[in-house]
Amino acid sequence: MNKLLPGILAMGVIVVASNILVQYLLGDWLTWGAFTYPFAFLVTDLTNRFYGVSAARKVITAGFVVGVVCSFVGTQIMGEFGPLVTLRVALGSGTAFLAAQLIDVTIFDRLRVGNWWKAPLISSLVGSTLDTALFFSIAFSNALIFIEPTNDVSWANAIVPLLNIGPELPLWMSLAVADWGVKLLLALIALVPFRAFVGKLSAKIA
Repeated sequence: MNKLLPGILAMGVIVVASNILVQYLLGDWLTWGAFTYPFAFLVTDLTNRFYGVSAARKVITAGFVVGVVCSFVGTQIMGEFGPLVTLRVALGSGTAFLAAQLIDVTIFDRLRVGNWWKAPLISSLVGSTLDTALFFSIAFSNALIFIEPTNDVSWANAIVPLLNIGPELPLWMSLAVADWGVKLLLALIALVPFRAFVGKLSAKIA
């Protein structure tokens, strides 16, 4: 377990930071949390690379537990429009995190042999896409209003041009596309620290 402690701590810090920073807007479509959360995939991939699938899943489980605690705390804090974290947001966040991280582990494991960049890049891209789709649809789509009927998500379903330039769609889809774009960009950027950590740790092991 000691060998996994750095990964567990890093995952915990990322999850806590993302839960805090998601409360702060950046422009019309993003929050600051969009720039910290994607690094959870980097932590998972590094753990998977050096210690295998089982170890990566343990790190994910730790991150999920931290996320649940953060969501519970958020439900107890009242903001201007009610609890900072609603049931739908909590459910969407937990479901998206767990599903996306686990699919990331599976894809990474299948691609670990071959070009060094394929496993982390492809697994992160697929995981990020699944994470975005699950979170925003569960948290804000009118089609899932039955999850929490008392939660007013009409603001997220206001019809606006996609990112102010595209077809008219519910606002939450613009939020999702912007978030997804950041995740894809950071998946590319994360290849740099991934390569650096792999090289450094491989040298130590050798």
